[in-house]
Amino acid sequence: MDHFPLTRRDLSFIIGFWLIYALLTIANHAFDTGPRVNGPDAAPLASWIIIALSEATLWALLTPAIVSLVGRVRSDRMSRATYFLLLALLGVIIALGVSVVGHLLRDAVLTLPSGAATRSPSDGAGSGRRGPPLWFGFLNALVLYVGVIAAGLARAYSLRFSARREQATQLQAQLAEARLQSLRSQLDPHFLFNTLNAVSSLVERDPRGVRRMITRLSELLRFSMEDAREPEITLRRELDLLDRYLDIMQVRFPGLNVLRILDDRSLDVMVPSMILQPLVENAIRHGVEKMTEPGRIEIETLLDGGTLTLRVSDNGPGESDAEGDPGGGVGLRNTRARLEQLYGADARFSLSRTDGEMTVAEVRLPAALDRSELRVQGEESASDDRR
Repeated sequence: MDHFPLTRRDLSFIIGFWLIYALLTIANHAFDTGPRVNGPDAAPLASWIIIALSEATLWALLTPAIVSLVGRVRSDRMSRATYFLLLALLGVIIALGVSVVGHLLRDAVLTLPSGAATRSPSDGAGSGRRGPPLWFGFLNALVLYVGVIAAGLARAYSLRFSARREQATQLQAQLAEARLQSLRSQLDPHFLFNTLNAVSSLVERDPRGVRRMITRLSELLRFSMEDAREPEITLRRELDLLDRYLDIMQVRFPGLNVLRILDDRSLDVMVPSMILQPLVENAIRHGVEKMTEPGRIEIETLLDGGTLTLRVSDNGPGESDAEGDPGGGVGLRNTRARLEQLYGADARFSLSRTDGEMTVAEVRLPAALDRSELRVQGEESASDDRR
């Protein structure tokens, strides 16, 4: 059973509504030209003001309880018919109580002056009072109760719908995060396995280089275990991590030439963590590694409007990442899946062969700057302005 307690805004709305209701009732009596108000035996306007404010106050006190009850009474074990029967029974009780209170209030405030009670019943004053009959007050109170119930039901269903939608949004976010973690859990062992293979191939030939590789590998693993909880990091940080991986690969391939063509404006753009490493690994494994002459890898970044482009090119023979499925290995499959999970249709990944005999892995994604970096830049700019 959902329960949505009334907020200050709800209470303010209830008080404001019944105050307006009282003012409209007072205005109705103030502009009434009939003998009941302007006749010789008419009660002063102050009496009608007291009645209108008293009835509005009574309803203002009852409304929060009715609205709260509407949102609490229904349970899964209660049928809809039973639920509305209880509301109807409650309405009869409240309407009867309000009508009796209103009847007694009018008797106390609108009693005819002495001598006026002797007027004939045809004048409508023979009973010694001016208020409507009890049954009329009961019907009026019942109509008001139905209006309060309708507003309460509308509020309850609206809040319940909003709560369900928020829960669905949270569930989708949790599922997306779980999927990203799953993809990372697949990528990390894959990367570690390939790197350890590279280390093992050099243990006897280059012990000094192996020590350097192990140092860089430990730095990458430390990031993977401690700092990679966030799905995105700045491109500057991503390139710094990539340099550690390239240090490992350059020990294994001494002639490897890495060319960086970086757009300085792109360095503070947020990118998925470890997005470049699988692309470079693919370029080495299916390009540089299969060459007899020194290989070349180009890493290019470009910020164009709201789009960040990342390119990793190699001059290898251009073989596919998996037989029969270009770019279909674990690393690139995870790259595609992570981009789709994070950005949907706003991100694109492609693997192509250029006329210049270069294999190009290209990622396009929406550019979002690091907010902390923007804040630091803003503080520095403000400091410069003060100086």
